[in-house]
Amino acid sequence: MTGNDQLDDRKVTILKAIIQTYLETGEPVGSRTISKYSELKLSSATIRNEMSDLEEMGYIIQPHTSAGRIPSDKGYRFYVNQIMQEKENEVTEFKDMMVQKVDRLELVLKKMAQVLASNTNYAAMISGPSYHKTKLKFIQLSKVETGKLLVVVVVEGNIVKNTMIDLTEDLADEELLNLNILLNSSLNGLTIEDINLDVISRLKGDAGIHSRVVDLVLNEVAEAIRAGEEDLQIYTSGATNIFKYPELTEDGKASELIGALEHKEALKEFVSEVNESQDGEAGIQVYIGDETPVQSMKDCSVVTANYDLGGGLRGTVGIIGPKRMDYEKVLTTLRTLMGQLDMAFKKDER
Repeated sequence: MTGNDQLDDRKVTILKAIIQTYLETGEPVGSRTISKYSELKLSSATIRNEMSDLEEMGYIIQPHTSAGRIPSDKGYRFYVNQIMQEKENEVTEFKDMMVQKVDRLELVLKKMAQVLASNTNYAAMISGPSYHKTKLKFIQLSKVETGKLLVVVVVEGNIVKNTMIDLTEDLADEELLNLNILLNSSLNGLTIEDINLDVISRLKGDAGIHSRVVDLVLNEVAEAIRAGEEDLQIYTSGATNIFKYPELTEDGKASELIGALEHKEALKEFVSEVNESQDGEAGIQVYIGDETPVQSMKDCSVVTANYDLGGGLRGTVGIIGPKRMDYEKVLTTLRTLMGQLDMAFKKDER
C-alpha cells in the first residue's frame, strides 16, 4: 500500500485545507485555523490528531516547536496530483456533455435558420455556439529534457494546447512543482481580460528569478484562450429570398449579398462585432443601412438576437432583408424561436 492509499477522505480534506491556507498566507497552519473550515465540522483536538498522523506519514512538517505545520514536498506532490486528476475528470465530463449538446444543437440551428427564412421571406443566418470570455481551466509544466519545458494549457470547451518552450535556466523538481502550484492557484478560472497587468505583476513577483518562465507560459495561455474563441460556424438559409426585393437586386447588389451569405467570412466578422458591442446581452438589435458593419449589407436591415447556453457558450441569430422589412413580424418570429431554443437547451441543465 502506498502513502497516498492510506489517506482517508478526512485526512485528504485536512491536508488540502493546510496546503490551500499555506499558499494564501505563507504562514505555518495550526489546528484552530483548520477547524474554521465549515465543511470539516471537527474539533481542534480531532484535527490535531489527524495532523499528527499526516506529519508521521510525511505529508506535512513542523518547522518550529509549538508552531503550525507546512506542507512537505510529498504533501505538495499529493496536492498537485489531486488537482490534475480533478481537472482531468472535469474536462472529460465537460467534453462529453458539450459534444452531445453541440451535435444536437447543430441540427436545431440549421432547422431554425430554415424556419426563420420560411416564416419571414428574408435571409436568415445563425452562428453556432462559441466561447466568449473563455476561462482557463488548468496549466501543467513538465520537464522533458534539459533546457526544454512542456507547457500544457487547458481552457473551457476542452481546448488543449501543448507547447515546448526553451529555458535559459535549469529548474529543480521542487521549483517546477512550486511554479505549477503558483500558476494554477493564481490563474485558474480567469479569462484573458482578467489576466491584467496587476495579476501578471504579482505573479512574476511571486515567481522571482523564474519570472521569464511565467512570461512564456502566459503567452501560451493567451493563445489557447483565443483558440477557444475563434472556432465559429455560420448556418444560413433563404439566400434566394433576396431576389423577391427589387431594391436588393439592382446593380449587382444581389450577387454581392448572396456571396456574403455563402462565403460567410463577412458574417463571422459581423457576429464578432455584434458580440463585442453587446457584450453578450440577449436583447434584440436592429441595424439599418449604414449601421450594418458589413459593406454588402448597406442596403439592408439586419435584426439580431443572442442566445446563451450557459458556461460562456453563446451565438447570434440574424434576419437579413430590405429596409422596408416587416419589423413587427420579424421581431415576433425571433422572440418565439429564441424562447423555443431556451426551452430546448437550458432546461436540460436544470
